[in-house]
Amino acid sequence: MSVQTLYTAASGMEAMETKLDVIANNLANINTTAFKKDRANFEDLLYRAEVYPGALDATQTPTAVGTQVGTGVRVTSTQTDQQQGTLQQTNRQLDVAIQGNGYLKVVDPASQETMYTRAGNLDINAEGDLVIGSAQTGRRLDPPINIPPDAENLVITPNGEVQVRIPGQTELVVQGQIELAKFINPDGLLKNGENMYLATDASGPEASGNPNEEDYGQIVQGSLEASNVEPVQELIDLITTQRAFELNSQAVQAGDQIMQNISNLRRF
Repeated sequence: MSVQTLYTAASGMEAMETKLDVIANNLANINTTAFKKDRANFEDLLYRAEVYPGALDATQTPTAVGTQVGTGVRVTSTQTDQQQGTLQQTNRQLDVAIQGNGYLKVVDPASQETMYTRAGNLDINAEGDLVIGSAQTGRRLDPPINIPPDAENLVITPNGEVQVRIPGQTELVVQGQIELAKFINPDGLLKNGENMYLATDASGPEASGNPNEEDYGQIVQGSLEASNVEPVQELIDLITTQRAFELNSQAVQAGDQIMQNISNLRRF
């Protein structure tokens, strides 16, 4: 039925367009700190069953197969690849990367919500608190860690202790402890932009702990986690998606031509 062909092929074009959006976002964030790439998943739509499998034939014997015609495809979900990104050394004291599981916890000053991120480009605000380095919003670490204005050196250990050297003292002084949060289903986190995530019912509640303990990752000072986007794979997906879109558009054209031929037959 050529009319159904138009709708079926159109659903394929729409699905490929969504996949193209996902690929474009992955490529756009190829240099975004700690970015995790996404993947579009598809599922087929309902089938028009003209003959059900197992229907009785003329001799009252169940048939081996039926006649079922599909009606298209749709995007069922987008899933995030949580694979660890490469650690890039920066030698900056306030840069930290998470090697392993976990997210840094921060508090949004406007909503007072707890947010989560793996982007460890930290900075110190005017009040001396450690915050995520952002020109839009100064989100403090949770729990808060304050750095004295006269601190001469800052050391962040693999287990998350923030230590500084105070003038006149020889030993480092612990100023606070970085905590990490993990979730039973990280794919269920809500992407909020600005490298931030929010917990949802799908992700489950957070479980907090210190880095380098139990199943929590360790803190690596002087490094940042790079995006886990693989450019070559994304370009391959880009080409195959473009070709799939073109094939579906050709199916639309074929269906339209068949309908024109049928209309022309009625004139004779």
